[in-house]
Amino acid sequence: MGVIEDVIVEVEGAVGRIRLNRPNAIHALTTAMCERVLDALERWCHDDGVQVIIVDHAQGRGFCAGGDIRQLAQSGAGDGSKARQFFATEYRMNHRLFTYAKPVVAFMDGITMGGGVGISQPARYRVATQNTRLAMPETGIGLFPDVGGGWYLSRLPGRFGQYLALTGNQLDGAETFALGLATHYLPAEQVMEAKARIIAHPAALEATLAAISEPAPAAGILAHEAAINKLFASDQLETVFAALEADGGVWATQQLGVLKNRSPQTMKVSLRLLRDGANMATFEDEMRQEYAVATRVVQRHDFLEGVRAVIVDKDNAPRWNPATPNGVSDSDIDQIFAPLPDGEAWHL
Repeated sequence: MGVIEDVIVEVEGAVGRIRLNRPNAIHALTTAMCERVLDALERWCHDDGVQVIIVDHAQGRGFCAGGDIRQLAQSGAGDGSKARQFFATEYRMNHRLFTYAKPVVAFMDGITMGGGVGISQPARYRVATQNTRLAMPETGIGLFPDVGGGWYLSRLPGRFGQYLALTGNQLDGAETFALGLATHYLPAEQVMEAKARIIAHPAALEATLAAISEPAPAAGILAHEAAINKLFASDQLETVFAALEADGGVWATQQLGVLKNRSPQTMKVSLRLLRDGANMATFEDEMRQEYAVATRVVQRHDFLEGVRAVIVDKDNAPRWNPATPNGVSDSDIDQIFAPLPDGEAWHL
């Protein structure tokens, strides 16, 4: 038996297939995996025989749990060079998918977090199921919602994006669909059938997805829309905390408890990212800024401490520094967001 590939790339009929295949890590992305996806997209771009691209996972649970956080932390604790290489490659993959001329269908059947959001959201068609658990939980480990999070989350209705960026709370399939992060909803039992129909009739892609989709169940998050828009209205983290404390209700108190366990530094980074992202002219501009931020944050205390607490020691008791929102100054955030010199900046 040959070496098992972390990404299975194949062509079935007129459909190019990209299948994440690292089940023991819930298909967490590595630099090599991103490079393989990029190579396939580049090859199929010039192949008239490939009409549609399907992105999914080959086996196991979950679509994609994100990037390989342990490797990023190991690099961040050193010179950060491998982390920079990963971000540069992953962001090129994200941008290639975002600008791809041929239709891409992403099946978000299961855990879709961090890098999994980055590989699915650029797709023209994004399919959610009852198994979908979509989240950008990075502030819990001292990171921020990158891979285009500043673009996608800032374009959600009202203040849902800010709420999701700060709390990292999960959306189920119905909620993912209701917020527009999925274009279609269908039962997980129909996913195989949907793929088979697309492969059989790629020219009828839209009709196939429309025919096999079902109405999504009620989206629970919409019951909190008014509260989210009110309590997460500010781009100042201290004001969000104050609003939640002043409300005092059960739901607001629960959200405040969540935020008190997140990194104050990267919550402030997240709010700045969404504020800037809403006005970015192009996705390339977004990726360039996120790269500058990511290469700095990955070497800062909170990321290394977050990984220790959540992934290595698993005591879930990170000691953030600064420990409170008031301790994170505007100048700290400005330094993190400063453009990189031309020779170090992200490029296509």
